Amino acid sequence: MKMKINILSLVVSLGFAKVQAGEIVIIGNSNVPKMDITMVQKIYTGKVISVEGINVTPVAVKAGMSERNRFLQNFMNEDEEKYTAYWTVRRYIGKGTPPNELDSTTDVIRYVKQTSGAVGYIDETQLEADTNVITRK
Repeated sequence: MKMKINILSLVVSLGFAKVQAGEIVIIGNSNVPKMDITMVQKIYTGKVISVEGINVTPVAVKAGMSERNRFLQNFMNEDEEKYTAYWTVRRYIGKGTPPNELDSTTDVIRYVKQTSGAVGYIDETQLEADTNVITRK
């Protein structure tokens, strides 16, 4: 009986955790201008390295994290496998390297705020008052 209650508690907890997740938003350093989704896609595929004269540096969270999966699905229209394959080929032919991966969205927020031109993505529930949201979907 105790195992059934623990399993039920786990299922209920996971359900609430999913409900509490917000949308993914793209954030930028205070010097990064607002942009549309097409520009975000170009930045995260290495096709654009500056926006309005500002060199941009995209960062990501590690593969397998919920925020990354939702970002890839909602903004890039891809899954992890396709995105990794894209960057494997691009790196092989000498056309750049994928965005640096950070351990958490907290690290993304910190990096973006401290690094000129930095761009990242986070769950909107983690937004802080002084965070520069550059686009939403």
